[in-house]
Amino acid sequence: MDSLQKENERLSKKSNLSKSIDDVQLTIDLLTNARDSIRANPTSASITLAKLQNPIKQSFDKVNDDLKDVHSGLTKYQKALDKKFKATPFPTTEYDALASHPSLINRAIAMHLLREGQFSVASTFLSEAADPPRSIYTERSTAEERLDISSLGSESLQQQFSEMYHILHQLRNERNLLPAIEWARSKHEALEARGSNLEFELGRLQFVWLFMGGGNGGTPGSTEDMLDGPRGALAYAQREFSIFQDKYLREIQNLTGALAFLPNLQGSPYNRIFYNDSAWEEVANSFTREFCSLLGLSADSPLYIAATAGAIALPTLLKLASIMKEKKTEWTTQDELPVEIPLPPSYQFHSIFVCPVSKEQTTEQNPPMMIPCGHVIAQESLERLSKGSRFKCPYCPQESYPRDAKRVFL
Repeated sequence: MDSLQKENERLSKKSNLSKSIDDVQLTIDLLTNARDSIRANPTSASITLAKLQNPIKQSFDKVNDDLKDVHSGLTKYQKALDKKFKATPFPTTEYDALASHPSLINRAIAMHLLREGQFSVASTFLSEAADPPRSIYTERSTAEERLDISSLGSESLQQQFSEMYHILHQLRNERNLLPAIEWARSKHEALEARGSNLEFELGRLQFVWLFMGGGNGGTPGSTEDMLDGPRGALAYAQREFSIFQDKYLREIQNLTGALAFLPNLQGSPYNRIFYNDSAWEEVANSFTREFCSLLGLSADSPLYIAATAGAIALPTLLKLASIMKEKKTEWTTQDELPVEIPLPPSYQFHSIFVCPVSKEQTTEQNPPMMIPCGHVIAQESLERLSKGSRFKCPYCPQESYPRDAKRVFL
């Protein structure tokens, strides 16, 4: 990357177009003066234009000379980029796993647009996706047939995402927790059922914000309206924290105990609570996660997750494609990758099972089966071993019948 960095620095120096701009402005001034001269004395037009030829030509030559350095820098920078990032074709396959699921793809795109607040774009996309072109694949899964993508275009869903973005804007940009607190109160029972602590997290951050002098501790129009700093925070705690005492008593004690260390709060045991730079972003992420969960959605956009996972897997797949090309081999399965992709833990959502007999990953068509002895193998392996009659477990002496095996749901 050092050579690329050097070319980038050279390009930054050579791409200064101030000289070109000055030369272009000089040309404009020459033409403007000639126009004014001809307008004032039309009989001198031929002489004025004749005198203008050489200065204009010289001006254009200067502009071209100025741009030569810029073009030279761009050419060298492009060569450095091509040398560092060599063009490699994407791995191809005759089987496209997504081509037979257009509704799922459209739903993911539309949901991503809605989650990003692009409501007008999502509306246009949904209207155009309502009558998609016929695919070369005619078989579609039952689940996809039941998928109603038009539900994404409902005003109710758009209003809910609009509310989420309004609350996030107030929280992140305005440091205003009140809209989020009001939303959490309205969803108190649902959040409690999920075991969420979002409502207390918002209240705790509001206490810290008030304690550090961020605002007042009372409701508008109340006698506490003008209480600032620790007094306002204490008034807020007395008014709002009573419902959290049974579950978060220790945390509340830590918050109120900080009052005793007010002269030297940074040197107190409560320093990490009141001087946490990431507290606002953490609460914003918690709010987004809980808001989407109550809508039955994941906290992150599935389209973003899929694209990121694909980008992580791409180098491994490119290397695999080159090896397979050299050995003239092909993938033998359609529903799984031939190599393991090291995705981060946050991108692992489902358990998988690899049959110890066939060494293949189980699927919906070939699910894992538990035989009476407790060992688990794939259904196809079970059928090959048993051939419809009594068989011996490949890992222990116990014998059993295929009908006694139970499907394992991951």
